[in-house]
Amino acid sequence: MKILVLNAGSSSLKYQVIEMPNQTVECIGMIENIGTDCAIFSHEKDGEKQQRTLSVLNHTVGLKKVTETLLDAKIGVIQHVEEIKAVGHRVVHGGSKFSKTVVVDTEVKSSIRMLFDLAPLHNPVSLAGIEIAETLFKTAKQIAVFDTAFHQTIPKTAYQYAIKNSFLETHKIRAYGFHGTSHKYVSEKAIDYLGEKSKNIISIHLGNGCSMSAIKDGKSIENSMGFAPMNGLIMGTRSGDIDPSTIFYLINVLNKTDREVYNLLNKESGMLGLTGYSDLREISENAKSGNEECKNALELAGYRIRKFIGSYTAILNGLDALIFTAGIGENSAIMRKMACENLDFLGIQLDSEKNEIRSKEIREIQTVTSKVKILVIPTNEELEIAKQTYQIIK
Repeated sequence: MKILVLNAGSSSLKYQVIEMPNQTVECIGMIENIGTDCAIFSHEKDGEKQQRTLSVLNHTVGLKKVTETLLDAKIGVIQHVEEIKAVGHRVVHGGSKFSKTVVVDTEVKSSIRMLFDLAPLHNPVSLAGIEIAETLFKTAKQIAVFDTAFHQTIPKTAYQYAIKNSFLETHKIRAYGFHGTSHKYVSEKAIDYLGEKSKNIISIHLGNGCSMSAIKDGKSIENSMGFAPMNGLIMGTRSGDIDPSTIFYLINVLNKTDREVYNLLNKESGMLGLTGYSDLREISENAKSGNEECKNALELAGYRIRKFIGSYTAILNGLDALIFTAGIGENSAIMRKMACENLDFLGIQLDSEKNEIRSKEIREIQTVTSKVKILVIPTNEELEIAKQTYQIIK
């Protein structure tokens, strides 16, 4: 059966049509800069890529463009929308209610809407994608795959905050963890690859959003993000960990409104706040050219990752494998190098030459004497969503 996978971001829409259960990717595409007159629409089928710039003012327009493309006689992959048997949607925040993939109904949509405040950049566009897809693919089942679901195995000692118990019991204020679809996919790949030597894994997802997971015996026991996808590592525009007292100082002393502080920490901080750039490629190039702010930002990001590696190795009581994944994790040799510096005591030794090699396959980049396997594993959230979607409707 053909499954359409939709991964809606705040200003982007990724999609794939995957034939299941043989996992054949029939086409792949993406619309970037949604909300503008110069959105970039790319579509690839059989190795041939089409790209054009067009006006895509919202996600409704974007998904209609995707549907038209899928039906196109030359570059499309379906003749009728009824050929799509299910649409799998990535939903970032499922709260404590969703521990697994679900068929979307009115109650599920209402629950996703109630979580808007916890993932304001992601959940609203995910719900919009679901509702638009319902009108365009009327015979297809709509399936929600939650980024938080993989982390439902995190123990209470890790997810509860040290505030009054009633906030957890009544309001469900706790750490949830994110990027679960990616962490699940790459950790399962690592387990298949390493076999028995994969009990204790740290997965490092580095993209515009960044997070780390401690995975024991295939189950998540800790994630660097918490109540919402803002804290933990330094990200493209998000601050990561920050002393909560700073927020009160910004409001009470610097007279910032709560909305201004929210925007500051979510959209104006991280690498953008430190350097003026959110794209690590630009930051790396400027650092090579001697830009001190860019060099400092890379050092700060590397330091934060190393700090989490140390703490996660402690709670795992050992480490078998370290995984780098997502756009930065897979492609940035400098970020992997900085993340692995001075960790010899933990048995982590990076091979500089192997680290520079690029490949779309799983690869090892540790030295021959390293006690810990260091793996670069390309993530495929869309395939993972297709697999989970197929499992629920087959």
